[in-house]
Amino acid sequence: MSEDTKAGRGDALRALFPVAKPIIGMIHAMPTPGSPRGRHCDVAAVYDHGVEEARRLLDGGVDGILIENAGDVPFQRPEKIGHETIAVMAVLGRKIFEAVAVPVGFNIVANAAMASIACAKAAGARFVRVNQWANAYVANEGLIEGAAADALRYRARIDADDVVVFADAHVKHGAHAIVADRPIVEQARDVAFFQADVAVATGLRTGDSAELAEIEQVREGSRLPTIVGSGVNPDNAAEILAVADGAIVGVSFKDSGEMWATTNIDRVRRLMDTVVALR
Repeated sequence: MSEDTKAGRGDALRALFPVAKPIIGMIHAMPTPGSPRGRHCDVAAVYDHGVEEARRLLDGGVDGILIENAGDVPFQRPEKIGHETIAVMAVLGRKIFEAVAVPVGFNIVANAAMASIACAKAAGARFVRVNQWANAYVANEGLIEGAAADALRYRARIDADDVVVFADAHVKHGAHAIVADRPIVEQARDVAFFQADVAVATGLRTGDSAELAEIEQVREGSRLPTIVGSGVNPDNAAEILAVADGAIVGVSFKDSGEMWATTNIDRVRRLMDTVVALR
């Protein structure tokens, strides 16, 4: 394997974000049609909420935005996600893309890599996050297999090679008993070998801080730019960003510290002030 393959497609993180330690703000979208909480969905309200959240994040100073269909809990396996969900998310992404001047990405859950790439292509987004890219794990949705082989072929087929893949190396919200005989360093190496562009390290669940040792193991194994996907806040940002190349932040920006709450601009600014001082 060549050094270029080991390192991904150059430094994809720096190509997306021309700053050190970029912070990507999360938009937890309202329930979409077809989901349990979206039965009487007002689609216009979904769009308005997403755009307003994006503007709040941008006003707070984030460097990028990641959109997730978080309101669709309990999440379905990738092959069962309805066309209606993908359609609404793609339109939401386009509206956000047109409202902000930072890179936008998608994470259609659970692990719907091809749906995320399709939304990115339709909306003009620049990146996707895929929670299980290589190997397999036992999630709340059942057995979730790595998406890389099908997703990369799909990305090529729809001429979306410019869409960057952020891939979790040891994904939250699940058990890793299937690969328990392989250390995190090796699992991270698999993510890079399967041609992800950026590696993601997380805690055990949304809002849970990743351990420094795990971040370092993901970096060591993948040799990719490595960001943290959960748990970063103003109190731990300096420590975490000393070893990580950036972060995806959602819950700590919210009014009540809960995923469903409104983004608090002052909370965003507080973290961004800390991050800017580290750059």
